Amino acid sequence: MLGGLLLGGTARADFVPPFKGNDTGGIISTSFLGRADIRAMAGAHCAQYGKMAKFLSFRRSYGDYISFACRWVPYGRYERPLRVRY
Repeated sequence: MLGGLLLGGTARADFVPPFKGNDTGGIISTSFLGRADIRAMAGAHCAQYGKMAKFLSFRRSYGDYISFACRWVPYGRYERPLRVRY
């Protein structure tokens, strides 16, 4: 009985937000496709760190995520990304 309680207590599913990231990149849930501008979301996120977004994987299947990386802007090619504040 006690062993069943210990094993059952450790098995759980954690909540993962539909958009999550840090200064190196992030993930966006495919549930946002068609409902939100994912390029603008990733671009605004990376602009907080003075970087630009580059999409790495894009698979359209249920439960998948779109991954992106935040890359430094090449010198002399573009201006620094615009940081939008509301």
